[in-house]
Amino acid sequence: MKKLLSISLFLVSGFTGFSQPGVPIDTLDTPEGKMFIYANRTWEYESDRDFDGVLCPGIEDVVANDTTMLFQQFWKTDVTITCTTNEVENMGDTIWLCTIDTLHSGYAIPFHGRVTSRFGYRKGRNHNGIDIDLVTGDTIVAAFDGKVRYAQLHEKGFGNLVIIRHYNGLETYYAHCEKLLVAPNQEVKAGEPIALGGNTGRSTGDHLHFEVRFYDNPINPEHLFNFEDQYVDANLLVHKGIFRPGSSKYAGSGDNTGGGSSTYTVDSDARTHKVRSGDTLYGIALKYGTTTAKLLHLNNMKETDILQIGQVIRVKP
Repeated sequence: MKKLLSISLFLVSGFTGFSQPGVPIDTLDTPEGKMFIYANRTWEYESDRDFDGVLCPGIEDVVANDTTMLFQQFWKTDVTITCTTNEVENMGDTIWLCTIDTLHSGYAIPFHGRVTSRFGYRKGRNHNGIDIDLVTGDTIVAAFDGKVRYAQLHEKGFGNLVIIRHYNGLETYYAHCEKLLVAPNQEVKAGEPIALGGNTGRSTGDHLHFEVRFYDNPINPEHLFNFEDQYVDANLLVHKGIFRPGSSKYAGSGDNTGGGSSTYTVDSDARTHKVRSGDTLYGIALKYGTTTAKLLHLNNMKETDILQIGQVIRVKP
């Protein structure tokens, strides 16, 4: 229902001006509740108005408890960058991020095309994503499950742009689109069409500019997406080295673990742990000062077992 309503609004609204979305210009009663309509062609349900933007509580807790980072992010549907003070150089530790879990196990390559430009320095400035060749009108899909934060014309370069915040703590950008198929606050699934490819904004030819960001900071998408073999790594080590142009997949340490130490504070008193979105067995072991081998033995688990959201893990005998 959300998708049908959003598309119909784009088709019949007739709005041409853009303004701050804080004051609705109209309301609409729908089966899913009252909808607020704004002059910049965005909309939200009344139930969305108090949404704090947190889709991955596990990562949010880790970031909030790391006094060296002081990272923040907000739910803003009218700007691309939500917080300009998230300095990656403040990261002293490494965050083990699970890109897919049992609740949100889907993933997709946004478009199956040839990569024409990679993450890194280009023409004297940083290219914050990768470019994928396509033909105007080709369908672009969501990389992971999530919620659309931004979907409108970005006049400073991206052209028609979609930004999706995901349940794994990341955001993805899809730029230079010809047509948008989603609207802010809309929930999407991995592989769901979100836009048609194009050549809008600061672009010299039709292509998809695709970015992956962690708390507004760009990461090389090829740290987790294999565009040639069409798969996504289930785990991502996030540390300050991963944000640097030209960084290798596991930059920052000679043993290829990403450098730094865990962001988890050891809890020596707890006996059990309830699995949350974003948890991994390795991360749980770090949190409670134990090892994955001991956790496997305590819980009669095998290395191939998949953690279930809500599952209770014994961390001490």
